Amino acid sequence: MSVEPESEVPVLLVGVRDEFVTRPWLSPDRHWPDRPGLIGGRDLQAGGTWLAAAPAARRVAVLLNGHGTPAAEELRRTRGDLPLEAAEAGELPPIELFRYDPFHLVVAGLDGVRLWSWDGERLAEDKLPRGVHMLVNSGWEQGDDHPRVAAFRPAFAFAQRPRWLNGGSPDRFWGEWLELASGAGLAADDPRALIFRHRLEDGRVFASLSVSLVAVAEEGMRFDFLPTPGDPSSWYRVHTGDPA
Repeated sequence: MSVEPESEVPVLLVGVRDEFVTRPWLSPDRHWPDRPGLIGGRDLQAGGTWLAAAPAARRVAVLLNGHGTPAAEELRRTRGDLPLEAAEAGELPPIELFRYDPFHLVVAGLDGVRLWSWDGERLAEDKLPRGVHMLVNSGWEQGDDHPRVAAFRPAFAFAQRPRWLNGGSPDRFWGEWLELASGAGLAADDPRALIFRHRLEDGRVFASLSVSLVAVAEEGMRFDFLPTPGDPSSWYRVHTGDPA
């Protein structure tokens, strides 16, 4: 996440979705008839999303699973509804927090970037200042102890910042950011890897299933999507125009 309020493109977001490979999903589209202004990938197991874009509002909301105390199973609600509600509202919606497993919710727009973190017991709220920031499952990592953060935060900060372009391929728009968001060539088992793949002891595979790049500017919103991590040629631009 890069925040530069005075820039031509004030907000740049890279979102990597990590999940079990057997969990079904659909690539970004207007999947919610009751929310026609929203675009996002759809989780077919619970019906929600991990990232919701609201192009008309110049706003995007993204969710990460957090660490902490899980909700009671009989009360639990899916966290996948939160990005949808937050993208529309522009903030954390009024919810019964005790019904949700720990999460980190980011809402980014032309008015700034806010972060809500719920650990099952306490809710924290932050506004991200100017600069490049990285969030992982442990939250907003501001040091260099996390190997992925230590490798990629300075790399994104050093990379040339994309300028607003009305058209063009993902590579033309994003430039150096596209290579970094594609994993920068690191092996999937490298502890620094942005795109990873792990086989658990029970045989299940937990991996990076997709990557999103979102740019928010006065002129509009740019949304590019990588449905096949490991294959940079699969990047494509998501249509963000008005619904038909």
